[in-house]
Parts: sequence; C-alpha cells; structure tokens
Amino acid sequence: MSSPLAERPVRELKGLLDSGAITSETLVIDCLVHISQRNPAIHAFLRVNPEAALAQAKAIDLKRKTGQAIGLLSGIPIALKDNICTKGLTTTCSSKILEHFIPPYNATVVEKIISADGIPIGKTNLDEFAMGSSTENSAFGSTRNPWDLDRIPGGSSGGSAAAVAGSLVPLALGSDTGGSIRQPASFCGINGLKPSYGRVSRYGLVAFSSSLDQIGPFSNDLFGTALLLQAIAGHDSKDTTSINQSVPTYLEELDQPIPSLRIGIAKEFFATGLDSEVEKAIQDALMVFKSLGAKVVDVSLPHSPHAIATYYLVATAEASSNLARFDGMHYGHRSKEKSSLIDTYCNSRGEGFGPEVKRRIMLGTYALSSGYIDAYYAKALGVRRLILNDFNNAFETCDVIIGPTAPTAAFKWGEKSSDPLAMYLSDIYTIGCNLAGIAGISIPCGFTTKGLPIGLQLQSASLTESKLLRAARMFENITPWHTKRSPTFS
Repeated sequence: MSSPLAERPVRELKGLLDSGAITSETLVIDCLVHISQRNPAIHAFLRVNPEAALAQAKAIDLKRKTGQAIGLLSGIPIALKDNICTKGLTTTCSSKILEHFIPPYNATVVEKIISADGIPIGKTNLDEFAMGSSTENSAFGSTRNPWDLDRIPGGSSGGSAAAVAGSLVPLALGSDTGGSIRQPASFCGINGLKPSYGRVSRYGLVAFSSSLDQIGPFSNDLFGTALLLQAIAGHDSKDTTSINQSVPTYLEELDQPIPSLRIGIAKEFFATGLDSEVEKAIQDALMVFKSLGAKVVDVSLPHSPHAIATYYLVATAEASSNLARFDGMHYGHRSKEKSSLIDTYCNSRGEGFGPEVKRRIMLGTYALSSGYIDAYYAKALGVRRLILNDFNNAFETCDVIIGPTAPTAAFKWGEKSSDPLAMYLSDIYTIGCNLAGIAGISIPCGFTTKGLPIGLQLQSASLTESKLLRAARMFENITPWHTKRSPTFS
C-alpha cells in the first residue's frame, strides 16, 4: 500500500500546494483512496463527501492556475467531528435520535474553513453527543486506535484523532468539553488544541455543555495546528459567548522561541494513578525544556482534586438542559409507537438516546432538581471559581503548566466500558482546563514499551494560545515524536 500524502507534515503539504508541486485535487484523491482502504479497520469516518470535496478542490486549483489569491488553507482536506453542523450533509452526533438530521446551515467554523479554501471532506465518529472518553459510545460503531486496533483512540473526538493519526487526512476539527480533543490526541500520538473559551465560535456546534464546549484542531505538526486555529478563530456575532478580540498571527509567531520560558509543575498532576511510563516520558520532556533554558517553578492547583466531581455536576446539568430539545416533535427521531403526547416524548428519547447519554441526563436533572440544586449545582459553580483562581495564581509565576495529558496510554477496547467512574478518571488532568476556560494542548512526547503514544499537556492563561503554541514548538523543534506514524498500515 502506498504511503498517503497525509502522512507528510502539514507545513510540507502547504508548501507543495502553494508552489504548485501538487494540486489540491491530487491531495483530495489521495486522501479518498486511503480513507477507502483504511477506514473499514479504523472506523474514523461516518460519512465522506467525495463529490463536493473534489469539486471544491478543482475550483481551488483553477483559482491558483489563473493567478487568483488562494486562502490560508490552500486546498487542504479537513475532517469534521459529526457534532459540527454541515449544510446539506447529515450531522448525527453519533446518535440514533439525529440519525437522519440534515442541517440547513453550516457552523461558523465550516464557513471559515471554506472561505479560507480548506476542504471539508467528511464527518468523523464520536461518543454520542460528545459524552465519553473512548469513542465506544457511538450509535454507529466504535472507532479504533491506528497504533493498535485492539485499543480505543480516546474520546469524545476519537474519530477526528484517528483520522489524522491514521493518515487519512492531514487536519481535523474536534470539540473539547472536558478533554475531548487533548485526550484522544495523546492516545493517538498527534497534536490536539483546546482554545480558550470564546476564542472560536460555537455557532453550529451541537451543544453538550454550553459553558465548557470549545472547537479546536488536530494536526500531525504544530504548523498545522496553528494554521487551522488561525483560520477558525475570531469573534462571531452569532455566538454570544464569542470574545470580541483580534486574533494573533499564530503562524508568524510560531517559530519564535519564548525567552526565559517559565514552566510550572503542579504536584497535583503527579499523584497516585499516574502510569510510571507516562511519568517518565513527562520527566524526560521536562529535561528537554530545561536544556532549552526554561526555568522550572513549582505551582499548586489545590482544588484540582475536586475537578472531576465539579465537572460531572456542571456538565451533566447543562447537558440535561441542552438535550431537552430532542423530544421527538421538532426534529430528530420520533417514536412510531402511537400513544399520548407524554408517551411520545418518553419513547422517542428512550429509543433515540444511548446508555451514557441517558446516564448523564439523569445525573444533570437530579442535580438541578428542587431541593438539590443548591447542594450540588450551585456548590459546583463555587468550586469551579476556585479552580479558575488556582490557575490564575499559578500563571502569575509561570508561562505554561506542563504535565501528563492522561494518566495512562490508550487502553483496550471494552476495558473500562462497564465502569463509568474509571472511564471518567481518564480525563482527570484535562477537565480543569475547561472549567477555567483556559487554553490547553496535547503534543506527542514518547511511547510506552508496547509502542503506544504518550501525550504531554501544556496549559496557559486564557487567550494566550500564541504563547502556548510557541512553547510547544520549542519542544517539537528538537524532538522526533511528531514525525512518527502508525505502523499498522505500512
């Protein structure tokens, strides 16, 4: 089997496209061929839109041939997580309740990608309504990790991560509510960025937890991460939580090392439960930063042990509210059982939602119920504020905080599916970033003795993605981990 162009770094692909060495049509065809060959084993894509992708590629090539200006994304194919609305193309959230839903509009990020001459090539699998950490909770089948097909790719954006890690596409979008970009990026050995809350528009993202959700990029190099973030970031009047601030020039600043970089190490990220091989890889990464002249400072995030409990109150409460709209009446699945109005509601939701979604709706409804809202939800909001204060205090003495993205490497398919609490703990290091609304990224930093990728997480203050990317690039520039590709299909 020939090596796909998508195995090449995005920086190289963009150079080849901009110079005319390859055409966008050639790149799209190459991706489509390898999707057809590899997707049956990985199940990263739920659906592909080859006709539209090829038509857009030909139009971009014609613009280039006739000397017209080409957008930032240069005709690169991009996969979209299937909770991002696409006009005229089914958007299911990997749920039976939306199995046949075709949005009448594009999400803002999709419009921005098209305007920048990027090519949406298809929709990727996810845990239903983005609720999960393994992409095993999809109504349309599980996704497998390209590094080991017996293991999960992480979640909930496992389809997007697997699509990039399996070299089906060079770039993808996911969404991150509690680690759903960074954790699968770690498990799949690629880069995954969660932007600050409000940096990227959520208009057209099917809501899970509105105060936590954020769209972000996957890429096989940090140039690609910065490129796609540059294309999708910015204020959007259609999203009232979108921050009205200018977007930095991420690409121009990417290769500028940060002088006197201060790295924060939080002892809370190195507690019981951290796999020894993961810890060693993080410590080795820390030595790399020290060799670059970085100063290491100790910081404390004392309320981080409460992040899991806080998250699963805030997120489930908001999910209960957001998913109330799926009632079998307005759109989506409606039960064929002929019964009363209330029974139609109950049957439609019972048939349409999977077990994990039902679990979280029930948890959230309970937390918001009369007599319990103050004891649970309101108290969680108070702890959320304390978690934000911890990060703000830490960033007074450091530029970035580094630590593991996940406590282990990718686990085997089915290993934790019967133990929800064990599954929830796989996001223990990523959840605080969402609760605080700050920026976070996972970059590859090594492998276990079984050949499984390990991710290094860097976090920085809100709206400091440029600093985050520059610090990560310092590491990438002198390490080989981002160049490694899965041997599964070689």
